[in-house]
Amino acid sequence: MKDKAEVFGTLYIVATPIGNLTDISQRAINTLSDVDVIACEDTRHTKRLLDAYSITNKTISLHDHNERQKQEYIASLLQEGKNIALVSDAGTPLISDPGFHLVRYCRELGLNVSPIPGACAAIAALSVAGLPTDRFSFEGFLPSKSGARQSVLTALAFETRTMVFYDAPRRAIDTVTDIVEVLGGDRDIVIARELTKTFETVYSDKAENILAWLAQDPNQLKGEMVLIIEGHKADANEILPQAISTLKLLLTEMKPKKACAIAAEIHGVKKNALYDIALSLK
Repeated sequence: MKDKAEVFGTLYIVATPIGNLTDISQRAINTLSDVDVIACEDTRHTKRLLDAYSITNKTISLHDHNERQKQEYIASLLQEGKNIALVSDAGTPLISDPGFHLVRYCRELGLNVSPIPGACAAIAALSVAGLPTDRFSFEGFLPSKSGARQSVLTALAFETRTMVFYDAPRRAIDTVTDIVEVLGGDRDIVIARELTKTFETVYSDKAENILAWLAQDPNQLKGEMVLIIEGHKADANEILPQAISTLKLLLTEMKPKKACAIAAEIHGVKKNALYDIALSLK
């Protein structure tokens, strides 16, 4: 007797090009050609890609506003043995795109979910940014309003990893203005715009210089944009808020000397500086 997983269909999470249509993989083309249904963020947008490769399979819409309503229907198709591909408008689905609720629902039901890897704007931008990539954080879309945006940036002020954001170029000047105000004008940032497309631009400089560059060229306020911000460069004697939070937790379970040693190892700071703080906390 076959296991249920063997008779169920598979939900394929298919990465598609972020601009240049020839960036699609042969495996992605084969998958989109072979599945029973293609779930698209925007069926009209995806049709251009499918037409380019003569793919005529059935499409349905699945976006932020209907995902929870469609997840049961899609799961039922998978349980009938049908294979389904999920695509977003560009890049890898779920990366600041719809699909999270569907994937979680299908996995909870024990259904097959398989990735078909490919383009991702965040990774593409990182690869050419010239900022450290050994450690980075993906922060998704920045808020559209300045107050909320500044709150996000303030919370990340001491983040030492390279930070990757998506943002709308039309508000790039406002965003970089907030970066200068919250993080300082000397923070290195990179704007990667229209990646893989005709007017691809990757520009890096200090935040305050980026402001002048954006003001001089209105064309840079169009299209799709990835914004990358250099991480905080901690001074050897600087005690970051995260280190103090860690120290407070450790002090509830152990003596100050041991707590300082562990916190110093975790955050790369000097034990002696932490010890003075530990004594004050005790």
